Amino acid sequence: MRNFSYLRATSAAEAGQAAQQAGVMILAGGTTLLDLAKCGVSEPETVIDITHLSGMSGIAVDAAGARVGALARMSEVADHKDIRAAFPAVSESLALAASAQLRNMATIGGNLLQRTRCPYFRDPGAFSACNKRNPGSGCAAIGGVTRNHAVLGTSGSCIASYPGDLAVALVAFDAVVETDGRKVSVDDFFLAPSDTPDKETVLQRGEMITAITVPASAAARNSTYIKVRDRQSYEFAAASGAVGLELEADGRTVRDIRVAIGGVATRPWRARAVEQALVGKALDAELVDKASRLAMEGAVAHGGNHYKIELAPRVVARAILKMGGLA
Repeated sequence: MRNFSYLRATSAAEAGQAAQQAGVMILAGGTTLLDLAKCGVSEPETVIDITHLSGMSGIAVDAAGARVGALARMSEVADHKDIRAAFPAVSESLALAASAQLRNMATIGGNLLQRTRCPYFRDPGAFSACNKRNPGSGCAAIGGVTRNHAVLGTSGSCIASYPGDLAVALVAFDAVVETDGRKVSVDDFFLAPSDTPDKETVLQRGEMITAITVPASAAARNSTYIKVRDRQSYEFAAASGAVGLELEADGRTVRDIRVAIGGVATRPWRARAVEQALVGKALDAELVDKASRLAMEGAVAHGGNHYKIELAPRVVARAILKMGGLA
């Protein structure tokens, strides 16, 4: 880790202005920034500390939905009784992420901005080719060990999978990212790699997340987040699913359904084809199994990650059946 300058911001405006300069990085919880700095991936010239800014850590839930400040801690949001009641999938996605120690430090804004941590990206000493670190250098993962890499949204420039859990739940329920200058849906906030995998979000230099809002819905209240991984804790998802379900009065016919998947794509992935196949239909196991396979439309395997094309639909089906009372 190289030496850097440190600035403790006194306001969001001061932090944003300072962050417009090249080589500047924002410090909130620091769980990703410090980790990547130790790996030699992030080498900031200046670190701007925003941890003590006021008005950015509140959690408010009402009939319209939830508003969560960017500096709210992951553990605080996961344990908030109103979040658990109105958005159980959001609470569960946070509770299943990282370790308790990290959840107590990491912020909601920082969680959304965590870098896609492919092993090749994390090891610049051994793998110089990484278009996320060094645009135009190539992708060492292609043709390499790919068990945990993406099968959806990939390009010839990058096949790294998005590692987060929270954003998957937020995409499912039409959440919005608020910055100091605009509002962007979470589904539009994250970018597919295309030819520029170093650009992971639509944030501009100096632009800072201030809050996340999630609209209330019956589907969000009846929701879950399921995460399958190689080991029970401290591991990214091999495949995950956020599902919310609202049924008609008959208790079987789907009025509204939300489905998003993680661990299998280069960004949080909304499975709209699955939703469209089930709206207006009476749920049964055979229909759910068939519809869930639509989540993998367009999937492309790269060697060792081929199992995800079978695993992800099973995770989705399991979540739908659970919410529909059929599992």
